[in-house]
Amino acid sequence: MRDFSSFRRVVVKVGTNLLSTEDGIDNARIDDLCAQIADLRDKGYQVLLVTSGAIGLGAKEIKHRNRVVHIPMRQACAAIGQPILMEHYREAFRKHSIICSQVLLTRNDLNNRKTYNNLRSSVSTLLALGIVPIFNENDVISTAEIGSAFGDNDRMSAMVASKIDADLLILLTDIDGLYTGNPKTDPDAVLLKEIEKIDSKVMGYAKGAGSTFSTGGMKTKLLAAQIASLAYCGTCIASGYEKNILSRIMAGEDVGSYIHPGRKLNQRERWIINNSHVGAIRVDDGAKAALFAHRSLLPSGIVGVEGVWDVGDVVAVCDKDGVIFAKAVPYYDSTSTALLMGHRSQDIGSILGEGKKDCIFRPEDLVFTGDAESL
Repeated sequence: MRDFSSFRRVVVKVGTNLLSTEDGIDNARIDDLCAQIADLRDKGYQVLLVTSGAIGLGAKEIKHRNRVVHIPMRQACAAIGQPILMEHYREAFRKHSIICSQVLLTRNDLNNRKTYNNLRSSVSTLLALGIVPIFNENDVISTAEIGSAFGDNDRMSAMVASKIDADLLILLTDIDGLYTGNPKTDPDAVLLKEIEKIDSKVMGYAKGAGSTFSTGGMKTKLLAAQIASLAYCGTCIASGYEKNILSRIMAGEDVGSYIHPGRKLNQRERWIINNSHVGAIRVDDGAKAALFAHRSLLPSGIVGVEGVWDVGDVVAVCDKDGVIFAKAVPYYDSTSTALLMGHRSQDIGSILGEGKKDCIFRPEDLVFTGDAESL
């Protein structure tokens, strides 16, 4: 038995396949999911729901039968499907006297430190009021081309879990968990019930893509588990078709695949490592060694500046060959950093004016990407 007795805050992510049928929404499935969430709340848990399905529902509403690839069509289907999806959730939760709320996110909402803190405060208030926040990616406006998309709701759910200090992320899907092979074709395939760490071997078991309207697969779920692990949040991948699966998971029953949490990063470190970098600083060997020794980055160690960023943005830190080994938040924008490149710290005042910081960033503004495995 797993010991989840100390857990209090849970994020549940449900995929497109579980929510829809060939004709549209699966009302019975949504009713059952909301009943299970209501049961967890009665047991004292705070539950946040991350849902997929808006694009698929919108596509089915307009009788579009194939995978939605064209970006304007995806956005249109999301705009059509989102209110349909939320109406079904509201009706299902109303049966248990529970109010739910909608939170639509883009990656930019979490990349920006100010909006991220506002989001945290808003979610905390909703939970304090006893309301179930329902998250979905704002597919109407987010696109990968402009860097505002999460890519899939698996990883978005992990980022939500990380940001709000969840104890457990539950990814409900249409299979039992992670197998060593395809259980439909491989008689020797084994369900991995306990995963201490996601390494290349474990990642190699994750194959295949999502269904017609879903974007996730097992690989995205493992990537999500890696993100959650940085917040010391465990992840359970399990079948949403199993009866009372949420209550059974929280009771410690040995169902699904449980990925144990890793080393805990603080909130600022998690924000930096999970943020999209907007530029890069290339450093020499001496500066790289100094950073690993928990020292500040001095301008003399910079050998290249790439991209455009403002003060407060996250940038990649690369070795002289361009290999990323860390992310950081510099004190200077890209223009000032380029002007300081190769100079001594004593020259900062004469180049930019007096009263400036004596380094590019300090150790507390840096997180090594090795902490995030292969993210």
